[in-house]
Amino acid sequence: MDGSQPYNPRTVEEVFRDFKSRRAGILKALTTDVEDFYQQCDPEKENLCLYGFPNEQWEVNLPAEEVPPELPEPALGINFARDGMPEKDWLALVAVHGDAWLLAVAFYFGARFGFDKADRKRLFNMINDLPTIFEVVSGAAKKQVKEKTSVSNHSSSKSKSNSKAKGPEPQTKFPKASVPKEDDDEDDEEGLDEEEEDEEHGDTLCGSCGENYASDEFWICCDVCEKWFHGQCVKITPARAEHIKQYKCPACTTNKRSRP
Repeated sequence: MDGSQPYNPRTVEEVFRDFKSRRAGILKALTTDVEDFYQQCDPEKENLCLYGFPNEQWEVNLPAEEVPPELPEPALGINFARDGMPEKDWLALVAVHGDAWLLAVAFYFGARFGFDKADRKRLFNMINDLPTIFEVVSGAAKKQVKEKTSVSNHSSSKSKSNSKAKGPEPQTKFPKASVPKEDDDEDDEEGLDEEEEDEEHGDTLCGSCGENYASDEFWICCDVCEKWFHGQCVKITPARAEHIKQYKCPACTTNKRSRP
């Protein structure tokens, strides 16, 4: 198969790069190349699988002939369901199986090369920071899969939030220009709060483009799914955010019926 040259990543970082590359290939099939992918999944053909490769390419093909295969195999027979459900639902189903296969491949490498408990946890956390294929295919990140959004600095309108965790009111997750305090604290304590906030959100990724949080960028949190987004990715400015009492991201607004 094209792009399936033997490749054995041995470190956590190498396995994660392999995961991201295969993920990019499957995302390409389900988003930018979806018409080609749809045509290749002819229900009249034999059992077909969707493969993602380390070179970020994809392929629809028959499963490997050897038993057991060199790597875990993707879901078998995705083409049979193509004409039996709405296209959007079928793509979402393929996306879910793609997510499961990517995890299987990643942890196959981890088991094969003896990752210990700490390495397995680190690998999972790195993977878990990325939106799933299902989230991208069915959500607001669909249009940002192929290109990273360049975000201009908003130092003068840097937003802060008192917590990423759930609070007693929806507004507590909403990025505001300042954090409500019980009383006026000294400037040095405020500076400490900002450092703690940057550390807290350092591992947060944009639910749309998948990029990391940065303190000089405006972010907003969805009150429904509680995912964070670059303001520019969801077309929300700091000024507009001040007038929104409860924010719903594009996925929660327009794709409520996409989840099974």
